[in-house]
Amino acid sequence: QVQLVESGGGLVQPGGSLTLSCAASGFGFSTYIMKWYRQAPGKERELVASITSNGGSTNYADSVKGRFTISRDNAKRTAYLQMNGMKPEDTALYYCNALRHMNYWGRGTQVTVSS
Repeated sequence: QVQLVESGGGLVQPGGSLTLSCAASGFGFSTYIMKWYRQAPGKERELVASITSNGGSTNYADSVKGRFTISRDNAKRTAYLQMNGMKPEDTALYYCNALRHMNYWGRGTQVTVSS
């Protein structure tokens, strides 16, 4: 059974940090591109960051460059999103996505940035 389970969301103050995790099972994690998306209320889902299967290349949305870092541990079958210098506009439901010839999604974890 394929599963992607996000964790690590919560409430954080502006300028604070959170690390999201995405635990994968049921498919060849190490062969898949991993991505983090987010969706704020009333907005379209936005690609935040992506990382290649071996972790050798990453890409980021302009809105998070320099603040967020995507990484993965293929031995642990887990992808991460380290978020620093957080802003209220980072508030959203964050999803992880695994892409190769199949496209898998987690259910999301809520991140709220507020004082």
